Amino acid sequence: MVDVVDSAYFHATEHRPKHAITEAETIPLIDLSAESNLLADIRDASNEWGFFQVVNHGVSLELRRNIESAAREFFAQSKEEKGKVKKDEANPMGYYDSEHTKDVKDWKEVFDLAVESPMVMPVSHDPDDKELVEFHNQWPGYPPNFWEACQEYALEVKNLAFKLLQLISKSLGLPENHLDGFFKDHTSFIRINHYPPCPTPDAAFGIGPHKDSGGLTILAQDDVGGLEVKRKEDGAWIRVEPIPDAYIVNLGAILQVWSNDIYQSVEHRAVVNSERERFSIGFFFNPAHYVNVEPQRELIDDQKNPAKYRPYNWGKFGATRRRSTFKKFDVKYNQISDFKIAAE
Repeated sequence: MVDVVDSAYFHATEHRPKHAITEAETIPLIDLSAESNLLADIRDASNEWGFFQVVNHGVSLELRRNIESAAREFFAQSKEEKGKVKKDEANPMGYYDSEHTKDVKDWKEVFDLAVESPMVMPVSHDPDDKELVEFHNQWPGYPPNFWEACQEYALEVKNLAFKLLQLISKSLGLPENHLDGFFKDHTSFIRINHYPPCPTPDAAFGIGPHKDSGGLTILAQDDVGGLEVKRKEDGAWIRVEPIPDAYIVNLGAILQVWSNDIYQSVEHRAVVNSERERFSIGFFFNPAHYVNVEPQRELIDDQKNPAKYRPYNWGKFGATRRRSTFKKFDVKYNQISDFKIAAE
């Protein structure tokens, strides 16, 4: 990261970080080993927050520690060394330090890897272009255990993702495996985030306010914390206090569309501080590129509850967003709101 803060990191004054509300209420904590009320807890948390934390999730603590340690070693290297596996428009897997949220630079550096490599996606956002491309992971030479730590961790969190997907499906009144087929050739990826200490934490964000575009996000954050969630009922920003070894679960825009707005993707952000670096590891659980995302028939009624979204193709949607990572241009169909059907 740079020593002198570039104004590209600065948000407009009205959008700059303000102290989040610190109070007893925060996103729900759910014990996945509970034998009673589990579906009700999932349903309530998804309805009220779009976020929750889980414990007794089945992911090995040792594997989590391994990837956290490997991440620290990787990001501690020089920018030149990290840049040897820098991602670009041709291959969006690898290291990057120029992420933007809504045209403002994020105070962070990341390493992205496909859970299933190669990841198959459309070459372009053009709906008439049927060509596909394979994205392969880039692995740094150091630390030597980086590849193994990431692969082992990814396998366990993928299993958790399917478990959560099935619980969410049941909480909607759908069969347990109703959504599984959309993830047969899933395009999930892991993003390891490093947020260095920031000299101007009141003007910049680690990542600015946004909503996740995929299916589910499963986040591991360290003890520093920094994630804040926008409470649906009043728009207040609520800090998500770190709970040792818990995972934060975030419903993405695809689940909002599948549920026809029964559940909604919620805005969130990451704040930074001037004293301590912060790490987090996000698992973004996304369907196959060929999946057409639309409200599930079982959850709509042409008279009482008609579909609120037009279908869209996940791969083409992803290709559009991928282009916007590396180039600024007038993006069409870059949010699910672009597919919203106007109420009559």
